[in-house]
Amino acid sequence: MFSHIMVGVSDFERALAFYKPVLGALGVQFRFQDDTRPWAGWQSAPDPRPLFLIGRPHNQQAHQPGNGQMVAFLAASRRQVDAVHALALANGGTCEGPPGLRPQYHAHYYGAYFRDPDGNKLCVACHQPE
Repeated sequence: MFSHIMVGVSDFERALAFYKPVLGALGVQFRFQDDTRPWAGWQSAPDPRPLFLIGRPHNQQAHQPGNGQMVAFLAASRRQVDAVHALALANGGTCEGPPGLRPQYHAHYYGAYFRDPDGNKLCVACHQPE
Protein backbone atom coordinates (compact mmCIF):
# COMPACT_ATOMS: atom_id res chain seq x y z
CA MET A 1 0.00 0.00 0.00
CA PHE A 2 2.74 2.49 0.88
CA SER A 3 5.93 3.35 -0.96
CA HIS A 4 7.34 5.46 1.88
CA ILE A 5 6.43 7.61 4.86
CA MET A 6 8.37 10.82 5.47
CA VAL A 7 8.47 12.58 8.84
CA GLY A 8 9.87 16.09 9.00
CA VAL A 9 12.43 17.02 11.64
CA SER A 10 14.04 20.29 12.70
CA ASP A 11 17.26 18.92 14.23
CA PHE A 12 18.52 16.01 12.13
CA GLU A 13 21.19 14.76 14.56
CA ARG A 14 18.74 14.81 17.49
CA ALA A 15 16.12 12.99 15.41
CA LEU A 16 18.65 10.39 14.26
CA ALA A 17 19.69 9.78 17.88
CA PHE A 18 16.00 9.18 18.68
CA TYR A 19 14.96 7.02 15.72
CA LYS A 20 18.00 4.73 15.43
CA PRO A 21 17.49 2.99 18.81
CA VAL A 22 13.67 3.08 18.63
CA LEU A 23 13.48 1.49 15.17
CA GLY A 24 16.38 -0.81 15.96
CA ALA A 25 14.42 -2.21 18.92
CA LEU A 26 11.60 -3.00 16.48
CA GLY A 27 14.03 -4.80 14.17
CA VAL A 28 13.59 -2.25 11.37
CA GLN A 29 16.72 -2.19 9.21
CA PHE A 30 18.64 1.09 8.83
CA ARG A 31 19.11 1.67 5.08
CA PHE A 32 20.87 5.00 4.51
CA GLN A 33 21.92 8.36 5.87
CA ASP A 34 22.79 11.47 3.84
CA ASP A 35 24.06 14.30 6.03
CA THR A 36 24.26 16.75 3.12
CA ARG A 37 20.50 16.82 2.57
CA PRO A 38 20.01 15.80 5.53
CA TRP A 39 17.82 12.70 5.60
CA ALA A 40 17.88 9.03 6.60
CA GLY A 41 15.80 5.96 5.91
CA TRP A 42 14.87 2.55 7.24
CA GLN A 43 13.42 -0.29 5.20
CA SER A 44 10.87 -2.99 5.71
CA ALA A 45 11.74 -6.67 5.53
CA PRO A 46 11.70 -8.89 3.61
CA ASP A 47 10.70 -6.35 0.93
CA PRO A 48 12.61 -3.07 0.54
CA ARG A 49 9.40 -1.03 0.80
CA PRO A 50 7.77 0.75 2.40
CA LEU A 51 10.53 3.02 3.62
CA PHE A 52 10.34 5.16 6.73
CA LEU A 53 12.23 8.44 6.24
CA ILE A 54 13.20 11.39 8.41
CA GLY A 55 14.60 14.67 7.18
CA ARG A 56 14.33 18.39 6.85
CA PRO A 57 11.15 19.47 5.02
CA HIS A 58 11.68 19.66 1.25
CA ASN A 59 10.74 23.36 1.13
CA GLN A 60 13.44 24.11 3.75
CA GLN A 61 10.84 25.81 5.95
CA ALA A 62 10.61 25.07 9.67
CA HIS A 63 9.16 21.70 10.59
CA GLN A 64 5.71 21.76 12.20
CA PRO A 65 4.10 18.58 13.57
CA GLY A 66 0.63 17.90 12.23
CA ASN A 67 -2.54 17.64 14.28
CA GLY A 68 -4.16 14.29 13.60
CA GLN A 69 -1.26 12.60 11.82
CA MET A 70 0.42 9.63 13.44
CA VAL A 71 2.77 6.87 12.32
CA ALA A 72 2.15 3.51 13.99
CA PHE A 73 4.84 0.82 14.01
CA LEU A 74 3.96 -2.85 14.35
CA ALA A 75 5.43 -4.74 17.32
CA ALA A 76 5.73 -8.51 17.53
CA SER A 77 4.77 -8.67 21.21
CA ARG A 78 3.41 -6.65 24.10
CA ARG A 79 6.82 -6.86 25.71
CA GLN A 80 8.30 -5.20 22.65
CA VAL A 81 5.71 -2.40 22.90
CA ASP A 82 6.79 -1.79 26.50
CA ALA A 83 10.49 -1.80 25.60
CA VAL A 84 10.14 0.52 22.60
CA HIS A 85 8.00 3.00 24.54
CA ALA A 86 10.58 3.11 27.35
CA LEU A 87 13.39 3.52 24.83
CA ALA A 88 11.54 6.36 23.08
CA LEU A 89 11.16 8.24 26.38
CA ALA A 90 14.79 7.60 27.30
CA ASN A 91 15.88 9.13 23.98
CA GLY A 92 13.98 12.42 24.19
CA GLY A 93 10.42 11.37 23.39
CA THR A 94 7.37 12.37 25.41
CA CYS A 95 4.56 10.07 26.48
CA GLU A 96 1.15 10.45 24.82
CA GLY A 97 -0.30 7.26 26.33
CA PRO A 98 1.51 4.52 28.26
CA PRO A 99 1.60 0.90 27.09
CA GLY A 100 -1.64 -0.94 27.64
CA LEU A 101 -4.66 -2.62 26.19
CA ARG A 102 -6.98 -0.45 24.10
CA PRO A 103 -10.09 -2.68 23.85
CA GLN A 104 -12.01 0.13 22.16
CA TYR A 105 -9.97 -0.75 19.03
CA HIS A 106 -10.16 -4.55 19.40
CA ALA A 107 -9.76 -7.15 22.14
CA HIS A 108 -6.02 -7.73 21.64
CA TYR A 109 -4.85 -4.21 20.73
CA TYR A 110 -1.90 -3.37 22.97
CA GLY A 111 -0.28 -0.06 22.18
CA ALA A 112 1.74 2.88 23.41
CA TYR A 113 1.83 6.44 22.12
CA PHE A 114 4.64 8.98 22.20
CA ARG A 115 6.04 11.99 20.38
CA ASP A 116 9.52 12.29 18.95
CA PRO A 117 11.68 15.30 19.97
CA ASP A 118 10.08 17.35 17.15
CA GLY A 119 6.53 16.64 18.30
CA ASN A 120 5.62 14.04 15.65
CA LYS A 121 3.10 11.58 17.11
CA LEU A 122 4.09 7.93 16.96
CA CYS A 123 2.61 4.66 18.13
CA VAL A 124 3.88 1.15 18.58
CA ALA A 125 1.19 -1.53 18.63
CA CYS A 126 0.81 -5.27 18.95
CA HIS A 127 -2.36 -6.95 17.71
CA GLN A 128 -1.67 -10.44 19.08
CA PRO A 129 -3.02 -12.00 22.26
CA GLU A 130 -0.51 -12.28 25.07
